Amino acid sequence: MRKPVQSGNASPDSPAHDNAAGAAHAPPEDVAVSLAFTPRTGARLRTTAIGVACVLLAGFLAVSLFKSHDQGALATEAREDGQRRLSVTVFPVQAALGERLLTLPGATAAWYESTIYGRVNGYVAAWHADIGDRVRQGQTLATIDTPELDAQLAAAQAQLHAAESEVVVRQAEAELATTTYERWRDSPKGVVSEQEREEKHAGFDSATARLNAARAQVAVSQAEVDHYAALAQFKRVAAPIDGIVVERRIDIGNLVTAGSTSSTTSLYRISQDQPIRIFVDVPQRASAELMRPGVPVQVRANNLPGRVFAGKITRSSRAIDPQARTLKVEVDLPNADQALVPGMYVDVAFDLSGGGLLQVPAAAMLFRSTGPQVALVDADNRVHFQPVTIARDDGNVVELGSGVQAGQRVVLNASSRLVEGDVVVPSEVTPLAATAPPAAGAVASGKAATDGNAAPAGGGAK
Repeated sequence: MRKPVQSGNASPDSPAHDNAAGAAHAPPEDVAVSLAFTPRTGARLRTTAIGVACVLLAGFLAVSLFKSHDQGALATEAREDGQRRLSVTVFPVQAALGERLLTLPGATAAWYESTIYGRVNGYVAAWHADIGDRVRQGQTLATIDTPELDAQLAAAQAQLHAAESEVVVRQAEAELATTTYERWRDSPKGVVSEQEREEKHAGFDSATARLNAARAQVAVSQAEVDHYAALAQFKRVAAPIDGIVVERRIDIGNLVTAGSTSSTTSLYRISQDQPIRIFVDVPQRASAELMRPGVPVQVRANNLPGRVFAGKITRSSRAIDPQARTLKVEVDLPNADQALVPGMYVDVAFDLSGGGLLQVPAAAMLFRSTGPQVALVDADNRVHFQPVTIARDDGNVVELGSGVQAGQRVVLNASSRLVEGDVVVPSEVTPLAATAPPAAGAVASGKAATDGNAAPAGGGAK
């Protein structure tokens, strides 16, 4: 039996109200079970959201507090670093030494060197000198067989004999024409006609002209004979100078072609090495001192240990090579024992004077995009970066042509933290310690780190 449905003033919170409201839109049975909420579900969600918000707020405040603390510590450290004075090692600028050696590579060359080519066409009949032989001027080195030249000389001599015979014939004709003309010229008027007298005069002139032409032909033939006779002298290859045979490029039966073009082969090469020349390419920075003759030099060779050859600059080209920017210098040395031979590599040391230059250790140089510089420390211990010009670089010591004065203090191994106007604590070193190779980390103290001979381009002067 059904129960009557209650109506009227039923409370919305009553179970009957809930059942009535749910019955109107009742979902499937499984969905209805999952969406069932208790009356305290909303309160729990609000409490959870408030708790999460409080945790996030506390984390944000903590992070902000730590960040503010770190920023303050960094600012304090930066201020302390700015107020801290770096300790640097300085060295006084000094005048360059009165005498110094500049050692440059050089090459030996023969006093005279002659490459001998064939002057006539032919074949090598014999050779009489080989490489290493010492020969005298005019000595026969080889002989050349020249059949064509011999035939041309014989033909020229025969032509000369024919021309000389022609002169004899023309001489007889000229004598006959002369006597005939004189006879007709001196005859009384009326005995011979003027026409005949003029004909005899013309015959005399013609005979004289033919005689002169024959004599000229003799001269031409004689010149041709002399030409071939002179060429025949070159059948004997003779040494043009006293020297040593450096190269022989012929053998018996080889074809010899006259001339010295790129397509012809030389016969001999002879060099004279007493005295001997030494050529040196001097850099432009030292050319002013080495351009004049008379500068003393010392020459050493690796294959001659212990031997030093003393000499002087003999001459220079007095012009700078635009490609290499060097000056060609020649040194002439006596070489009586032939210890030096052409083509050797030698070390040439030049005695140079200071020339008013100033020197600093190589560790004081800074090389930047604007050029070489040094870090100077003034009387107030402030740093100033000064551009300089390098006159000579000797490895450990650099000689400067301009930019510094004697007595000024330069910083050795300037740190990249040094900037223009910094106040530093200088510590001066002795010249011996300055020119020695610097020890890493021995220049700056505290947090100033060294960086070799040059500071980075962005870490120097402002």
